Amino acid sequence: MDRAQLPLNALRAFEAAARHLNFTRAAIELCVSQGAVSHQVAQLERRLGTRLFHRLPRGLALTDEGHALVPVVADAFDRVAATLDQYADGRFREALKVGVVGTFATGWLLPRLDKFARAHPTIDLRISTNNNRVDLAGEALDYAIRFGDGAWHGTHAEPLLAAPMAPVCAPAIAARLKTPADLVHERLLRSYRADEWALWFGAAGVSTPVLRGPVFDSSALMASAAAAGLGVALAPPSMFVRELAAETLVQPFAIAIDAGRYWLTRLMSRGESDAMQRFREWLIDEIASSIPPA
Repeated sequence: MDRAQLPLNALRAFEAAARHLNFTRAAIELCVSQGAVSHQVAQLERRLGTRLFHRLPRGLALTDEGHALVPVVADAFDRVAATLDQYADGRFREALKVGVVGTFATGWLLPRLDKFARAHPTIDLRISTNNNRVDLAGEALDYAIRFGDGAWHGTHAEPLLAAPMAPVCAPAIAARLKTPADLVHERLLRSYRADEWALWFGAAGVSTPVLRGPVFDSSALMASAAAAGLGVALAPPSMFVRELAAETLVQPFAIAIDAGRYWLTRLMSRGESDAMQRFREWLIDEIASSIPPA
């Protein structure tokens, strides 16, 4: 069918009538007469060569053909409306959906969001946080920033930032920690990555104690628990610069382990849009400028 000849008014009348199952209520919504809606729907039915509604004494009922057409038409109008919304301030704004592991979101990205918005005012950045478990396809994400080794099936992963892990705790706990061996007597807060404390004690030359502390699915939440005096967390100090500067958290030992890094990931099957490329370039440049020279 020629796009120039698409019966848009008739399709709009059909979609409204299908939602209300009533020509009168559809007419009120569209600010036209009931007769106009009925005429438009009948015109569409003639064009398609099939009935879309059963006309009943007290309303309408969709035929099988009508049921098949409803989601197609509704989705098309929703997509048009969403695109038009991107012109709300007179400029086209390209939506960019990014899933971000919570620790990176609060510890690195959040303080820089205003800088990104000022540099790229036509990108409508939409951020969702997660605990490092993310479904790029299922959540319709353009990118996901994750922590790990970069090995995610079907995913292109670009390294962003190393994040060595070290113990952090409240000042009162730090005051009684003189050597790494003193940690054996403290409550050790744990993440779902079970081997991290064993790696750290190995690097410190201390036998790993039996670990009985609570388990968290977020380093940010675990660090908050540590700041509240609930125990010692093993977390990336680079993500808690503000807390360390304010001394709500203290890093009692310089020993740190490399348990992974942050990665920018996208589906291999997905090409990069202009907004994706600009976000990636900004992210990489910003990270490079934030790393002190060796």
